[in-house]
Amino acid sequence: MRKKLGCLHAHYSNIGYIENALSSFEIELVHFVDPGLMYCVSSDEKFLTSDAQDKVKEQIEWISRCHVDAILITCTNYIALLKEDELSLTVPIIKIDEPYFDYICNIKEPQTVLFSNPATVEGTMARLNNYANIHQKSLDIEVIVIENSFELIMQGLKDEYNQKIYKFLNQILKEKNKVISVAQLSMVEASQQFEYKTSKTIINPLDTLISFIINKLALDKKNTNS
Repeated sequence: MRKKLGCLHAHYSNIGYIENALSSFEIELVHFVDPGLMYCVSSDEKFLTSDAQDKVKEQIEWISRCHVDAILITCTNYIALLKEDELSLTVPIIKIDEPYFDYICNIKEPQTVLFSNPATVEGTMARLNNYANIHQKSLDIEVIVIENSFELIMQGLKDEYNQKIYKFLNQILKEKNKVISVAQLSMVEASQQFEYKTSKTIINPLDTLISFIINKLALDKKNTNS
């Protein structure tokens, strides 16, 4: 039976990643996008954390009313703001970072995790460390923010954003002999381009997420002969 997945994004650019990755499966994707929350969180000092949490709760509850089989949250900042104990939903919530956490928690070598959005770092790393503690994993992680990059994607300058991420990956792999990953969905395209041109592995949250979704919803492949 065809499944229906409601996807909550902080920016329109994330839609294409999910659409392309799941295009060969029997699944209906319904996208909900609200970049306004990230603007408020990062630039409005009067916008309280409790206000942001209320907004995420409202969004999740609205999506759950659209007859979806599951809800996917692709923004790590939204995930950090989510208070599941205040929700009374029967619809499962899939968080983009948890399959990614599981993957990198099983790496024993030193790692570098890259972010473009500084407002996402604290919440994501707190969740990662909590995940590692629960699963009794030891992490050796350095966090680096690629400065002056996230505003490019928020302004719709996707090519410039990808170029900045790509150049930074090229630079950091010359300087550091560590396992490298990108923590945000918006960084995946540049990291995949880098992998293709250099054959260097860059871990990203999309690859780990798609495997999880396929198993979680038991998705069937589309019949290409029809």
